[in-house]
Amino acid sequence: MNKNKAELFDIPSFSSGKQSLDAGIRASHVSARAFSMQPVFGIDRWLLRWLLKVVGNPPIGFLLWNGEEVSLGGNVPTARVFIADRWALLRLIANPDLHFGDCYSSGRIDVEEDLVKFLETVYRASTAVPSGGMKQRMISRTRRTHPNTPAGSRDNIHKHYDIGNDFYQLWLDEQMVYTCAYFPTPGATLEQAQVAKMDHVCRKLHLRPGETVVEAGCGWGALARHMARHYGVKVKAYNISHEQVVFARERASAEGLEGLVEYIEDDYRNISGDFDAFVSVGMLEHVGADHYRELGDIIHHCLRDSGRGLIHSIGRNQAKPMNAWIERRIFPGAYPPTLAEMMRILEPWEYSVLDVENLRLHYARTLEHWLWRFEKAADRVTAMFDESFVRAWRLYLAGSIAAFRVSDMQLFQVVFAPRSNNDIPWTRDRLYVPDRQPEG
Repeated sequence: MNKNKAELFDIPSFSSGKQSLDAGIRASHVSARAFSMQPVFGIDRWLLRWLLKVVGNPPIGFLLWNGEEVSLGGNVPTARVFIADRWALLRLIANPDLHFGDCYSSGRIDVEEDLVKFLETVYRASTAVPSGGMKQRMISRTRRTHPNTPAGSRDNIHKHYDIGNDFYQLWLDEQMVYTCAYFPTPGATLEQAQVAKMDHVCRKLHLRPGETVVEAGCGWGALARHMARHYGVKVKAYNISHEQVVFARERASAEGLEGLVEYIEDDYRNISGDFDAFVSVGMLEHVGADHYRELGDIIHHCLRDSGRGLIHSIGRNQAKPMNAWIERRIFPGAYPPTLAEMMRILEPWEYSVLDVENLRLHYARTLEHWLWRFEKAADRVTAMFDESFVRAWRLYLAGSIAAFRVSDMQLFQVVFAPRSNNDIPWTRDRLYVPDRQPEG
């Protein structure tokens, strides 16, 4: 186990001496439970029923440490949550938004049905609960955010993206694209869908051979290489993840694209030069709403009057903080904006919005592929880190699928251009009549 990497997330460790819970997303077996002699009191049952009411009365039940079952009267549970001890119960009551993830990661809480379906059930019930009141006070308790200053951003990105290329290679596609894919047909493979997504972005930008493109937040560099290879443009791609930049440069060199693609290990705030197109896929979630005006200024100073831009970002229909557990353990500094908040990047400079598309269900399908591959590699991930890390990332991927399925999360692609630019496509037809066939 590589403890240094696992501890980057400060994920609570799997309880020493505790039996290994089912590592899959399949149902656990009740008969395998080792129940405790610790008694269950009336206050324990009351707290659980109170919690169910606070989150919208989802049809779930609880299996407690002594084997007793608790549910709301009138509801036939469709899923059951095992709570290993009173400590886990009290943590869950104190801050469910944070401690459900911590207790699940450490094995003190388990879900005995399909994890994705369980989370969908909880999310759907929770969305029916009015905002504010007790629910809001509970999810806001002990919330800790990570600043997205230049130094803070580098630290936040390091904690998620620099944990090892070998880890991500186990479950991403061959090109290491870690953003929403675009499935032109339901039966498309993940590899085909990621290539289709990159083509979709390039066609929206109306790229022409010989043009220059700047990419803010390039990941492992697949889009930059794709634009250069298939659309004949020169790309400068910025990223503050050291491991990603090293990987991207090696790939560009191996593919003979060094003269067309330059990967720059630097913050988007330091972008300089004049470009025909600006593109950012999957970076805005890490910028922070307080820095949107700053990002807009950067775009204004680097995009030519004849240019086009595209921002691809996870988003929301209503502004609210990121889930506390995800923000603390998985994606420090993350914030998915609403469309209205995204406009704070563009409106100060009077950019014209040309196209908005929501690929929410495409992201749910992408995550399904990732989770399936992750599960196949779970034993290898355990060897790299530990069981708590595997359970934490399983919960993150499963929870993300559920969030996109129930429309708690969105995926926005926004195309824009300077107000004076009339050299734009007349219709959207060319997006769906490809001038080359996707590969993969």
